[in-house]
Amino acid sequence: MAVQQRQWGTTPSISWTLPSEREILQNEELTDELKRQGQYEAPGETDKKQKLLIQLQKIAVEFVKHVCRKNNLPQSIINSAGGKIFTYGSYRLGAYAPGSDIDTLVVAPRHVSREDFFEHMPSILEKMLPAGAIEEMKPVPEAYVPIIKLMISGTDIDLNFTRLAVSSVPFDLDVKDTNLLRGLDDRELRALNGPRVADELLELVPQKKTFRTALRAIKLWAQRRAVYGNIVGFPGGVAWGMLVARVCQLYPQATGSVIVMKFFRIIGRWNWPQPILLKESEDHPIQARVWNPRLYPTDKYHLMPIITPAYPAMCATHNIGPTTKKIIIHELERGGDITDKISFGRLQWKDLFTKHTYFTKDYKYYLSIISGSTSKDAQASWSGFVESKVRLLVQALEGQGTIGVARLFNKGFAREHRCKDEDERQSVLRGDMQYQATDVKTETTDNINDPLHNAVAQGNADATRSPNGSSEPVRDVSEPHAFYTTTYYVGIELAQGLWSPSKGD
Repeated sequence: MAVQQRQWGTTPSISWTLPSEREILQNEELTDELKRQGQYEAPGETDKKQKLLIQLQKIAVEFVKHVCRKNNLPQSIINSAGGKIFTYGSYRLGAYAPGSDIDTLVVAPRHVSREDFFEHMPSILEKMLPAGAIEEMKPVPEAYVPIIKLMISGTDIDLNFTRLAVSSVPFDLDVKDTNLLRGLDDRELRALNGPRVADELLELVPQKKTFRTALRAIKLWAQRRAVYGNIVGFPGGVAWGMLVARVCQLYPQATGSVIVMKFFRIIGRWNWPQPILLKESEDHPIQARVWNPRLYPTDKYHLMPIITPAYPAMCATHNIGPTTKKIIIHELERGGDITDKISFGRLQWKDLFTKHTYFTKDYKYYLSIISGSTSKDAQASWSGFVESKVRLLVQALEGQGTIGVARLFNKGFAREHRCKDEDERQSVLRGDMQYQATDVKTETTDNINDPLHNAVAQGNADATRSPNGSSEPVRDVSEPHAFYTTTYYVGIELAQGLWSPSKGD
């Protein structure tokens, strides 16, 4: 029997039908497969993260008090200043895998500045956390959203900062209150947007558990099929989350498995560029810029607009281009074909999560772009700068009449080499692998998740420390020295009708 309730989203729901026994069984099978695929962390790890966040909350309050005392503010203001830690991203949405980082935001009152955060927070962290708990700490004040990158007792923390134009930040502060946006600059707005979007998104889905199961599945699918990553022109985690949330709104009573099955057909056949909206846009007296193609000409060029639900509404997928749109729709269609067969018992959930064939089958020709530096820090900046330009190269390639498809792989490959002289380094930059260090494994840029690299890749030129890729000259010596490279790959498909030599030619 159908259950009639409130309208979720901008249109009426498609179905309020309760799950059948078969659908409940399929949902259990999906959950079991996600566990086999390592998408759920052990309860002990979850408890460990929750305790760490409690510690960080105490540190945030002490940090605010410390700055107030340094500024000789009255004790009454110090006592009431407060300070609050908010989480956002995959952790806040409850759809994170073991080893994932925790995106956190320190919110402080108006008398605490961004400069105070980078000057005082590192020493307070060292003072208040147990000895040896901080395994890594890297402040990046130049980032798109200023950040301190931390590894604390094996947990990866991205610690961001913003301040509000208020005298006190109480523990029960509601970050969704749009009045808090008054008086904020662009950086402060961007920082606050993370938890605001996450909290708003969770309030706009009918069943959080269903949403989280479906999102875990879709994120794993997107990562396995290499259609994940905002910087290179695919949806990021939050964008995929908003797509899943929209399908949840259309089927409020459905199980996670049904949401996944409906997802591929609904999103794959969406009438783009009609935007995905979880709620109607709202106005506010602060008059911040919101996504509106009628007012802003650049918004008209967004090919697959997915709009954040929190004010000010922004497009989370502005980097999607013609080729990545084509690839996304193709993969959605493929996913729909597989889930149809899963529904009829002809395939299993594991078949949905098979790895991409980008390097083994999809393309005959590949272009590799290699950047190199003589220090890790220089390479973090230099590789980010190169990544920010590779998309422009791909766009130029697509404009050539001889090229049908130019697809950038969604992550770079970081390697360490041992080179004695400049000739060997130049050989590495031409693709020679004989000098690669055998005791250091190749890592991908998404796993490294270097904040300086990400800052430059997102177009923040201020974060570029070594534009030529070298921090200092390296002399030719008999002993090999480390040389760090990052390689990006572009799969090339020639335009139809062009002659292509066979492998035997």
